[in-house]
Amino acid sequence: MMGEHSSKAYDHDLEAIRSKVLLMGGMVETQFLDAMTCFRIGNAERAERVMREDDAVNQLEVQLDDQCSHLIVRRQPAANDLRTIMATIKVITDLERIGDEATKIARTAKSLHGRGAVTVNHYEMVRNIATATSDMLHDALDAFARNDHNQALALIAQDAVIDHEFRTIMRNLITFMMEDPRTISAALDTMWVAKAIERIGDHAKNIAEYVIYVVEGRDIRHSRPAVTEPLETKED
Repeated sequence: MMGEHSSKAYDHDLEAIRSKVLLMGGMVETQFLDAMTCFRIGNAERAERVMREDDAVNQLEVQLDDQCSHLIVRRQPAANDLRTIMATIKVITDLERIGDEATKIARTAKSLHGRGAVTVNHYEMVRNIATATSDMLHDALDAFARNDHNQALALIAQDAVIDHEFRTIMRNLITFMMEDPRTISAALDTMWVAKAIERIGDHAKNIAEYVIYVVEGRDIRHSRPAVTEPLETKED
């Protein structure tokens, strides 16, 4: 009975942590969407709000790290339980960094529109990569919530698409700057935003990789594409 009670208590504690992680995920997802809106329309008040919300995300990271540490000390999990907690800690870190990148976008948007710089149709330059990254982040959080390793595997391939789009944006912006030096300031700001979006995609991919680690016990970080194929399941 003691073992059963201990297991239930562990499950309850872990579920409480997972709920907070998903809350944090929702916060940074909103941060990113609001930051991109700021970049599109130049709303300085909304940009300030995005930057203030980063403080709440940072505080939640500290609280969750503390809860995870206490859970390890109290419950002394092993095997898959320990993998789950360690992966959750890494997800928390990635979410905090997504919040940082969203804050960078909001800060850049405020500066760009505040200067009234000559634009290079800055939002349209990054619209596609922003939409793809937003979808990827949402799906990564969904995969984490449901421990869906198949969805996580599908997401990893999307990161290559985002990386390709980022390189295309860089080439286009360099061309703009060479053809019209007046666009240099705005083009550089757009580069910073594109890089922040690309980094958010990297963090979303990391979350997907942690889901696979928890479900399958495989650490596929830095693996070749063939290693990221689904494991075959045996028929009953």
